Amino acid sequence: MAIMECAALTKRFGAVKALDGVSLAVQPGRVVGLLGPNGSGKTTLIKLANGLLTPTGGELKIMGMKPGSETKALVSYLPDKEYLPEWMNAKQLMDFYGDFYSDFDRERAREMLARLGVDEKRRFKQLSKGTREKVQLILVMSRQAKLYLLDEPIGGVDPATRDFILDTIIRNYNPEAAVVISTHLIADVEQVLDDVIFVREGHVLLQSTVDEIRAREGKSVDQYFREVFKC
Repeated sequence: MAIMECAALTKRFGAVKALDGVSLAVQPGRVVGLLGPNGSGKTTLIKLANGLLTPTGGELKIMGMKPGSETKALVSYLPDKEYLPEWMNAKQLMDFYGDFYSDFDRERAREMLARLGVDEKRRFKQLSKGTREKVQLILVMSRQAKLYLLDEPIGGVDPATRDFILDTIIRNYNPEAAVVISTHLIADVEQVLDDVIFVREGHVLLQSTVDEIRAREGKSVDQYFREVFKC
């Protein structure tokens, strides 16, 4: 069974179609790049999968279920903006996640925070931007979820932080789960991707494995992306 499946999925905001008849499937054990320029519908799709928006038409299912209270326990979501209470320290943030999610692995989170050198008594707002990004990702990846939805996890951070984030993603997701990484920074994430979905103006242009693109096109995913989306 697909972890996430969309059939003719449409989402309108007034007269604007953010998604227009999107059909795709995300299989277990795969790291999938949801790739497209800004404004292509990536965040809308992720919010629909997380139950933060409702479709205008078509359907989206997580493990065969429509997004709702049952799928909340299956999906671990990293928004594209900071969302944690700034006054909390790392210990309180772990308490916060533990209260909300029964699948939160506190020991895993503590180990990663220690490796990062984060003092558990330090408030979130006292950390650097890069460290805050890492802390948010650690909490998200410390759940035993079936689907990890990461919206622009490496946007606006330095290369060393990007490397830490990508390493954390690969080391910590359940191999029976799937990871969807929404980004326009293709070259930085290509090394960890199994599959890619190209989206533009609410349409899916391509869904393929990374190996198929390299074999068929004789190009990296980044090179092919630039060709497909060139102005």
